[in-house]
Formats: sequence, structure tokens, C-alpha cells
Amino acid sequence: MKHIVKILTLLVAVSALWIGLLQASIIPHGHAWLLPIYFIVSLGCYGLLMVGIGLMTFPTCPREGLLLQQDIDEAKEYLKQKGVDINSN
Repeated sequence: MKHIVKILTLLVAVSALWIGLLQASIIPHGHAWLLPIYFIVSLGCYGLLMVGIGLMTFPTCPREGLLLQQDIDEAKEYLKQKGVDINSN
């Protein structure tokens, strides 16, 4: 619930800022009307950056990989005992 409140608060603040800029004529109207588009594009770029950083710093877990491979081998052995044909083709 806290996350929703933060998002709504940010949305209201950005909307209030945008409406204020439109009414105060601090920024020319031609530029102020494009601010939401700039905001959405910036948000998309930020999201892509965070995904890229997450992929670059993704932790490798060699021990967990070995445990997973052991689980797979145990499952294959169990299925062979039950008469299930497992071919890795």
C-alpha cells in the first residue's frame, strides 16, 4: 500500500508542477505541452538503464548451479526407475 501512495504522490506533484508551468508562462507553451512526453521518454530511458545495469551486475551462483544439476540428475534417475524414457535429443 505504501508503494501506491508514493506513486500517486509523485503523480500529483508532477501534474501540479506541469499545470503550474502552463499557467505561469515560465516556459513557453510550445515546450510546456511537451513536458509529459519528455517525462515519459525519460522514464523509459531510466527503466532501460536499470534493466541494463541489473543484467551487467547479475550475480553468478556456481554453487547453486551445481545443486540444480544434481537435482536434475536425481529427477532423471527417479524417472528412469519409474520406466519413463528420457532422451535429451
